[in-house]
This record gives sequence, structure tokens and C-alpha cells, in this order.
Amino acid sequence: MSLKPFEKFEIGDYIFLLSTILTIYVARYYYKYFTRVNPLPGPFPFPFVGNLPQYYLHSKGDTKVFYGYNHKKYGDIYEVHLGVRSIILCRSEYIEKLLTPSTKNSHVMRLPNSEGLDELGISGKGLLTNNDFKSWKYNRQFFTQAILSPKFTNEAIDWTNLLFHELEDYWNKLFLSEENKNKLDFAAWLHQYTNDMIIKLLTGERSYSMAAYFDTLGDENSDHPLAIVDDSVKLVQALRKHLLGFSMFYFVSPFLRHYIPFFKNKADDLLQNIGFINKRLDTIIKRRRQEIENTPLDKPLPNDMLTSSITANTPRDVNYTKTVGGKALERPMTDTEIRGNILDGFLGGTDTTANTISFIIYYLAHNPDVKKKMLEEIDTIFQGDKVRPITKDDFHNLKYCEAITKEVSRVFPAVTSFARYIDKPSEIAGYIWPADTLFRINNDAIHYNKDYWEEPDKFNPDRWLVEDFEPKKNSFIMFGGGLRLCPGRKLAMIELICLTALLFRKYEIDLADMSAPLKTINGGGVTVCTELLVKIKPRN
Repeated sequence: MSLKPFEKFEIGDYIFLLSTILTIYVARYYYKYFTRVNPLPGPFPFPFVGNLPQYYLHSKGDTKVFYGYNHKKYGDIYEVHLGVRSIILCRSEYIEKLLTPSTKNSHVMRLPNSEGLDELGISGKGLLTNNDFKSWKYNRQFFTQAILSPKFTNEAIDWTNLLFHELEDYWNKLFLSEENKNKLDFAAWLHQYTNDMIIKLLTGERSYSMAAYFDTLGDENSDHPLAIVDDSVKLVQALRKHLLGFSMFYFVSPFLRHYIPFFKNKADDLLQNIGFINKRLDTIIKRRRQEIENTPLDKPLPNDMLTSSITANTPRDVNYTKTVGGKALERPMTDTEIRGNILDGFLGGTDTTANTISFIIYYLAHNPDVKKKMLEEIDTIFQGDKVRPITKDDFHNLKYCEAITKEVSRVFPAVTSFARYIDKPSEIAGYIWPADTLFRINNDAIHYNKDYWEEPDKFNPDRWLVEDFEPKKNSFIMFGGGLRLCPGRKLAMIELICLTALLFRKYEIDLADMSAPLKTINGGGVTVCTELLVKIKPRN
């Protein structure tokens, strides 16, 4: 192709050409904006970046702050532009159709099909970003089968005890042996604890996040070999990097990811990171397949999710034939499907639990009457025994601890918002919306609405113990709702309730600074407790 027409171009000509292209793009962008369907109030967007300037400049990149500010300014329904146009819904009535399965529109999609998620290699995998309904339902069926089985529940409670005992050993060595050395960052420790917990339950293999963190805090090392600790930490760090960064491939435009150095460097790093994760998980899956193959049929297998997923629809499976949409799928899961479920299990089962426990500690410290009532329940159940393992019966009997968990999740939810996407025209919140509309449900706004809650600003776990109390439909969305209701909700409640009881039956836990605000950041829907300094000592 001849380039002669451009040979006589001077710098001014190139500037004029680029200016013309830019002007056409901007004009087209704002034409589409001002002629959009159902224009709603919201922050004014800019070409290429949408509302990213307001998101970073006014809210410092905190999604919770961003949505809270806009809710106060624009009301119960408004729009923002972060990658795509999103309609923000802040009332339970507005979300009923999105969270109620329909024969015409199941509303199962969280996000539109995304070039960015395709680029990252996670679109259509597992559960979280899977828009293929048949594949999603198939994967979810095995995910749910594994995580809701009685044996998995027993495994979860057993490992709650074992890992808590390990956590205590580290605390005893670092903080509890000296009178003046009992201050610790509770949030940091609980993030390591939940990392170890979820990886063990998902893969059956030990992770050593707590050991690695312990090694950084003192002169003494853990009892685990350093090489094994370092190797497990690499996987955990990679999983956490993916958890905190994958939303960039959805919110940030391809232009920025591919051509602007700051965004491109981050995108390239995340692509390299997911490649490492996939390789490590494939190795774990292959190793477990070999272990299962070498185990006689009359010998029991572990109760983790990986083992359950590998044996699904094989002679090892007690429920050999599964049906999805009325059609039998008599085939085992592929390694890719298993890997997707494990990855989503980690994404959904670490930060949410660790952060909620941190929020529980914070709210108990600021509500001594609630704390006193909780201690009375714990002491009644354990009868002063501070060392026996917690049991399934204990878990079911800790009703006030359960009420505290729910109330904390109402007033300060770890997941502040979640998305739903429609691929068919639908009436939502009084408007007719075209296909390819994205909605985001604002949990914070709904959990504090006076139309649904008596004294919503008051921290009151007792509301959950009132006879026949039932929250108004879709007014409490701790675990989402509809077809996408969190499949790991039972495991989360086991961890939250059991950990609360184990902690407070044996230790006095107080905030190091009662006047310090709760330190959090929300970079994409999950509110992370960045630090929670507490003073801890054995209870008398």
C-alpha cells in the first residue's frame, strides 16, 4: 500500500487530523449520552473515562463512598458510567424483578459479556462471571453439592477448630506472653486465617498464610518448613492480586488497558498473574486425580470441594446422574470447570468472611450491652470450658451470635453492591429498559431505609430474635439474591459464628483506640478492613 499521500504531511497536519478524529469521537459520545434511553440523574461522564475522575478524585477510589455520596445527591435511582452505563437501584421494590426468577427472563447474568473478561480468560468459567446459563447451572450444581453436604459442614467445623488452635499458638508466642505486648492487627491475622481455611476446604491442601505472617513479626519462625510456607504464599498472593484487580478488566476500557502505560502495565501484570494461578491449580487438580485413582473404591476420600468435583458423575459419586435443565449430563467435570469453581470459591470466601469478623469486633467494642449479652450466651453453652472444640450443635445453639452476625452485615455489609444484567427488554423500577442494560443494587442504601427497618441507624441484634420477625422481602441482602444467591452462605455463617464464639469464650478483645474510625477501602464492591488494632488478653 502506498504511503505517498502522507509523505508531504507536516506536524500541523497530523495534529489537525488527530483533532478532527477526537472531535468526532467526543461529539458522537455526547450525542449517545444525551439521547440515551431513560435519562436519569447522576454524575456527568467524560469521554474515554466516564465517571472515573469523580470516582478517584472525590471518593478516593472507594466504591462504598462513591455510591453513598451519589445516593444522597441523586436519590433512590440514578446512573453512573464506569466502563459502561450502570443503573443504581436503592430500594427493595426496584430489585424484586431482578431477584425473582421468571420464565421470560431469569436475570441470571451479573455482567454483560466483556472483552476484558475474555482477555483475562475468566469469562464463561466457574460461577461468578459465567453468562452461559447451562454451563453456570452445571457448575453451580456441583459447587452446591460439595459445599452443602453434611460431611463438608463437619470438615469446615473441624478445620475452624484446628486453624484457630494454630492461630492461638502464634498469638501466645507474639502477644499474650508479655503484659505490654498484646496489641495486634486483627484484620491482618483474620485475612491470613481465612486464606488458610478456604484453600484447605476447596483443595484439601494446606496453605500457610498465618505461618508466613507470623514469620514477619518476630525473631522466631513457625514450625513449618520455610520452602513450603513460601510456596503456598506465592499462590495466595496471586489469588489475592486477582481478587483485587480483575475488575479492572471490566471497568477500564480496552483503549486504556492497551495503550496508556499506567493501565497497560497493570493489565499485563494481571494477565501474567492469572497464568500463574491457572498453572498452579492445574497441578493441584492433576495431583488429586492421581491420588483418587490410587485409592481403592472401598476406602474413604477427603471431603474437600476438589475431591467432590473430581468424583462427580463417576463411580465414586453417590449421586451418579445429574440433571441440568431436565437433561442428564452424565459426564465428569473437566479440569477447566473445576478450576473455575475453585477460583470463584476463593474469590467469594476469603475477604467477605475476614472483613465481616473484623466489623463484628469493631461493633461489639462500641456496644458493650450487646457484648455482655453475647458473652452470657457463650458462657451458658460452653460452661466455662475454654478449650474443647466447637461442635455442630454449638453452631446451631449460638442464636445471639448469629443475630450479631446478621446485624453487623446489615449496618456494615462486606459486599456493598452487586450487579445484574438483562439481555432482554424488561420493566425494572418503573422504566422499560432495553436489552444490555446493567443494574447495580446498592446494599447500603436498602439496609438503612426507614421504610424497611425500625431505627435503621441503631445497631440492634435483638431485632433478629423477635418472634416471627422476617425482614421485608429483599431488604436484607447479605448474600445477594435470586438465582445468584451466594452458594457459600452456609460456610460463611459457620466461620463467622464459630469464630466469634471461639474468640470471646477465651479472650478479652478491645479496640486499641476507641476513637479511631473503622479503616476500610472498597475498590469494587467488597469493603476491605485495612487495619484493626486490638488489645487482646485471656479472659478471667
